[in-house]
Amino acid sequence: MKMQQINMKTTGTPDVLFIEETEIPQPQAGEILVKVAYAGVNRPDIMQRQGLYPMPKGVTPIMGLELSGTVSAIGEGVMAFKPGDEICALTDGGAYAEYCIVPATQALPIPKDYSLLEAAALPETLFTVWVNLFMHQQVKSGERLLVHGGTSGIGITALTLAKGLGIETFATVGNEEKAAVIRQLGGAPINYKTENFAEVLKQQGGVDAVLDLVGASYFQGNIDSLRQNGRLFLIGFMGGNIAENVDLLTIALKRIHITGSTMRSRTKLEKAEITQSLRNELWGKLGNGEIGKPIIHQVFDFKDVAKAHIEMDKGTHIGKVMLDFTLLNQ
Repeated sequence: MKMQQINMKTTGTPDVLFIEETEIPQPQAGEILVKVAYAGVNRPDIMQRQGLYPMPKGVTPIMGLELSGTVSAIGEGVMAFKPGDEICALTDGGAYAEYCIVPATQALPIPKDYSLLEAAALPETLFTVWVNLFMHQQVKSGERLLVHGGTSGIGITALTLAKGLGIETFATVGNEEKAAVIRQLGGAPINYKTENFAEVLKQQGGVDAVLDLVGASYFQGNIDSLRQNGRLFLIGFMGGNIAENVDLLTIALKRIHITGSTMRSRTKLEKAEITQSLRNELWGKLGNGEIGKPIIHQVFDFKDVAKAHIEMDKGTHIGKVMLDFTLLNQ
């Protein structure tokens, strides 16, 4: 049996992406085979295409870190799902395809009142934000959180969860349209093009935590923005990964905790623990409306994957960019 998937000839611009035909994979023990409905386009996909994202050993080179779809087959020992179940999942890669193998421990049922499209926009950002900020109550109700890249998929997820958990939020944005979205999500926008976010926050008494996708160019500003015992969570490096001229004394005097993480390098056991935590602590809140739904910026037919990557490259999107595989067999 054959399927279609998106591959790339070499690293580079979006035109390196192409569609090929290949064999449908078969699930091994502990795995499920998913017929993909929708897949999310995420920043790590862009970096992988550009040759800037080191691939973990043994994972598929096919892009795509999140999906929704229908279980087509199950491997030995899988008890939680059966063929025909609709699920969403964090993958280890491979979601840019008609069918994708997923560890069963990284799959979740579609939340109540969610469409397959909405559910596909959840895993990558939810797993990342949950484990960094909330899984171990790193940021708690009554505290203040600054989110950089506030209208990115990660940013919107962080702000939405924080609002539902009683956390005051601020977010950096580049224009008024994005600022309006931040206000709708209950946050206070800071225009990084016209304002110095660290100065704005210092005047308002600082924040307890910062979720940063930018990296080096914002590092000192983050330190200046944090209160005593503040926490800095580094999850992206769009502004570089080498921070120069940093005042280490301030870090010591404020007793600041700095952590960094990537999702893809985590073990299957770690991802399974995050999945279970999300199911236990958050899935019911998604289903009953306590936590707002993801914002979908634009949906592209999978054949237009290059256009989807161009849209991400522009950096003007608000919310998630998605690929639609549902038209394949219609």
